[in-house]
Amino acid sequence: MTHWVNTLSFVMLVVSGVAILIAHPRLYWGDAGNDEMAAAIQLPLALNLHHSGWGRSLHFLGAWITVLNGVVYLGSGFLLGHFGKRLGVTGAGRAADSSYSLPQKITYLAVVFVLVPAIILSGLTMSPAVTAAFPFLATLFGGRQSARTLHFFLAVAMVLFLVVHLIQVTRAGFGSQVRAMTLGAKSR
Repeated sequence: MTHWVNTLSFVMLVVSGVAILIAHPRLYWGDAGNDEMAAAIQLPLALNLHHSGWGRSLHFLGAWITVLNGVVYLGSGFLLGHFGKRLGVTGAGRAADSSYSLPQKITYLAVVFVLVPAIILSGLTMSPAVTAAFPFLATLFGGRQSARTLHFFLAVAMVLFLVVHLIQVTRAGFGSQVRAMTLGAKSR
């Protein structure tokens, strides 16, 4: 179930992220950034200020759905032993499931425990209210605009992961993989 909720929230985040980026297709480094400053990166997108409001609202909603869904996913993953059985994160004497190759396990763990948290933290860092309460986040990312730039590249990495993920699922048999993901067991 969490996979499907994550799919929906991911689509929300990508669509709204593009809308936000179109409203200001410039990336900066440091704490400040505006049209009067030189951009670190000028993206080749047509400026369209009409998408900023709904884009930010949808992004905020999608982000919180992702966070809450992630809490459920992590909780159930640890509680039900998914991470131990499927990814080899096991205690002494327990054999791990070998259905994932080592590169798949490393990539999956990196996405779940590094990439997603980095995206969430960099997203939170863009909020003046959050950095007022937790100033170490602005320091961690080198400023709010640096966090925005890193957030963009982390999101690109996530989209690339998704593309490779979908290619692998298709190569492994899209229908059977989706049935297994939905029903919890591979059909024969």
